[in-house]
Amino acid sequence: MNDIKTLGALKKSGYKCLTVKEELRKNLIELIKSGKKRFPGIIGFDRTVLPQIENAILSKHDFILLGLRGQAKTRILRQMVSLLDEYIPIIKGSELNENPLAPISTKFKRLAEKAGTGLEIEWLHRDERYHEKLATPDVSVADLIGDIDPIKAVREKLDLSDEEVIHWGIIPRTNRGVFAINELPDLQPRIQVSLLNILEENDIQIRGFPIRVPLDMLLVFTANPEDYTNRGNIITPLKDRIASQINTHYPANLDDAKKITRQEAWWDRQTKIEIPELIKDIIEQIAFEARESEYVDQSSGVSARLPISAYENLISNIERRSALTKEDGQYPRICDLYSVISSVVGKVELVYEGELEGPTVLAMNLIGNAIKNTFDDIFPSPKTERKVGNDTVPAEDIYESVRDFFSSGKHLEISDEMTNEEYRKNLTQIVGLEEIAKKHFKPKNENETYLAMEFVLEGLHRSNVLAKDSPDNKFVYTDMLENILRG
Repeated sequence: MNDIKTLGALKKSGYKCLTVKEELRKNLIELIKSGKKRFPGIIGFDRTVLPQIENAILSKHDFILLGLRGQAKTRILRQMVSLLDEYIPIIKGSELNENPLAPISTKFKRLAEKAGTGLEIEWLHRDERYHEKLATPDVSVADLIGDIDPIKAVREKLDLSDEEVIHWGIIPRTNRGVFAINELPDLQPRIQVSLLNILEENDIQIRGFPIRVPLDMLLVFTANPEDYTNRGNIITPLKDRIASQINTHYPANLDDAKKITRQEAWWDRQTKIEIPELIKDIIEQIAFEARESEYVDQSSGVSARLPISAYENLISNIERRSALTKEDGQYPRICDLYSVISSVVGKVELVYEGELEGPTVLAMNLIGNAIKNTFDDIFPSPKTERKVGNDTVPAEDIYESVRDFFSSGKHLEISDEMTNEEYRKNLTQIVGLEEIAKKHFKPKNENETYLAMEFVLEGLHRSNVLAKDSPDNKFVYTDMLENILRG
């Protein structure tokens, strides 16, 4: 089909031009019937967001994705282009990607009439049929729709009433394609008004020109609910014309969250580093903790970029240790998790109480809570009492050997800069710790055994059984009573 270069040859081929929305609808139905994945790389939306988007496309609706930051809104919109035909014919030289069978501008109507079946055409790839604009306060109607170009009028000796003096904006240049506006509420109300005709009548008007340019396109938008109150509003007539509003959300479970992080994070380093599921779970749990924290502004959201950035920083910390100790085959440690603080503090907006706590303290607490909740899911509670009917009786203390080690006045130091030999030697000082780890965690190999042993210590600290000091980024575990007496 790409070999066709004239209107006459196009007509002979029997080619049928569809509108953009008909094209999207046709290709989506074919894709659904084929059983192939319609939106590759979009995880966790299969039964919520994606069916609504597909319904909007099948209904030939313009739509808006409404959701907090880091919910894949822009990525979804950019995938709309994959539902377009691979190539479409346009009149050669047309800025508006005009259909050779139905030109819309005065210039190319004349040219089509004059050239007849010899009208030259070219083929536009679908990647060139998607444009987007980030809504900022400085965006003008001229940027989006177009304006009179007086320099062009002088240079080509045209009257200012001539349609050809118009410099087209980005929206008409996306004719026969998909146009997206990100963060729509940031667009000034008077600029939003300029979109009304496009959404309802599918045409544009420029500075009172007695012209109507019928555009063929899908308009899609994104917005953050926070913007409705903080930075601007979507004007009511515009909201009324956007046919479908679709709410996005964060991953509902750890499995989906881990898939997203694995897909997006840069983990393929020169040094091969194996990250066990325990560490992956804790990293994702940090974001889940932040999304429930009373110290975090929930209206702002906690982006999926938090665990992605944290995962990358964790791997980098392990790489750094490998370079410092000159040892290959490094494995994550629980103390490595605190290296991701810099990934947390910049990703959460704090309420007043959170500001009083301080972002670094809050980040450490979120990491600690993630460790504690993961620990509680795997290991028995360190409580020394249990309820039997109405009575309280002593419970079996599986951590007795660990308590005894520290109550005898001993300390244990762990650091993310220790050599593997020092790290293992320190952990094996506690008689019975390895048995506890193996019995309840069931590690797959020796490295995971030592990780589980350290996890027990950090879990007991987060359960207020052990105390921990952090001088010079080292973790020194001590007896809780001793720590209290030392003040």
